[in-house]
Amino acid sequence: MAYYRRVGEVPGKRHTQFRDSEGVLRYEELMGEEGFTSDSSLLYHRTIPSAIVGSEIWDLGEQSRMPNHPMKPRHLRLHELFAVDAAAGIDAVTGRRLVLGNGDVRIGYVVAGAVSPYYRNAIGDECVYVESGRGVVETIFGVLPYRTGDFVVIPRATTHRWVPDAAEGPSRLYPIEGNSHIAPPKRYLSRFGQLLEHAPYCERDLYGPDEPLLAEGADVEVLVKHRGSTGIVGTRFTYADHPFDVVGWDGCLYPYTFNVEDFMPITGKVHQPPPVHQVFEGDNFVVCAFVPRKVDYHPLSIPVPYYHSNVDSDEVMFYVGGDYAARKGSGIGIGSVSLHPGGHAHGPQPGAMEASIGVQQVDELAVMVDTFRPLELGEAATASDDGVYAWAWAGRKIR
Repeated sequence: MAYYRRVGEVPGKRHTQFRDSEGVLRYEELMGEEGFTSDSSLLYHRTIPSAIVGSEIWDLGEQSRMPNHPMKPRHLRLHELFAVDAAAGIDAVTGRRLVLGNGDVRIGYVVAGAVSPYYRNAIGDECVYVESGRGVVETIFGVLPYRTGDFVVIPRATTHRWVPDAAEGPSRLYPIEGNSHIAPPKRYLSRFGQLLEHAPYCERDLYGPDEPLLAEGADVEVLVKHRGSTGIVGTRFTYADHPFDVVGWDGCLYPYTFNVEDFMPITGKVHQPPPVHQVFEGDNFVVCAFVPRKVDYHPLSIPVPYYHSNVDSDEVMFYVGGDYAARKGSGIGIGSVSLHPGGHAHGPQPGAMEASIGVQQVDELAVMVDTFRPLELGEAATASDDGVYAWAWAGRKIR
């Protein structure tokens, strides 16, 4: 993300001797992207970060996907996937269920009340939207508090675990797992990586760890999701020493949070297209946030979206708050996901355009993922599909 941060103790010059008070050398680790040509951080360990004493298969559970064929728009009711009274035994890593995915991104859902195992995604960055709940993500970089409305961005290969706050109830989490890095859109950034004036957020809105997190222990298990010859696979490493042994680090690569309340919406005289809502991008997908805002001020404006055929993309909308005017009458509610595949023209439900005329502001909160390759259905999608959404514009089921 190219926003420099320094936490804990680091030496005055990189790649030089750094000793503790008793003269014992620290172990320097470079964590960097794109083969030493992009963002990186230097971490200083008390023990050797490569020392493993065990390696076993970790079964990731049901990861199969089926094509959206015959093609149709779908309404998925994610709140039906988990019983809240069972959340105390579910964690944010092993409990997540696959909703949608393709070769670039996987979207999941989980309602978690338990502390997760230590975990590392070695395939790509994760951007986890917190639908509700509060807690901390413990990482090798330090502790990252999270709350409702946060996007929690965790760089590839960051060892971490999720610790929900039991007093706040279970955390409803919407993990977006990339096969790439996830970052602010390039058009928001200067050539040196600073967020520009036209961006809908700035560095002040991004929160990273403030101090090291040090833990003791031996034979510590870490679950690693990684690539295999058959696709995505899992390994359970056992580390000789606790991975949370970093006394300090500095650089531009680290986990951080961004809360949707800090997104400053861009509006216009007539209806603005979805790119004005963009928050992040990955390879072949984008993440957007639709937030409460004033709407179009042309005297003849129609504040809901026009019908559109976004021919290169599948659109996934996760409805998390407020009242989404364009979807009234279709059964969409809080906790719903709509999937509008490329090749199908979609837009407001019948009557929504007329009802929106004269409206001056909207009270809606939704997270959108647009992909540039078709999405397939995970087991959680087939389990939560309402089966009738495709016919909502016609008002009757054709077949």
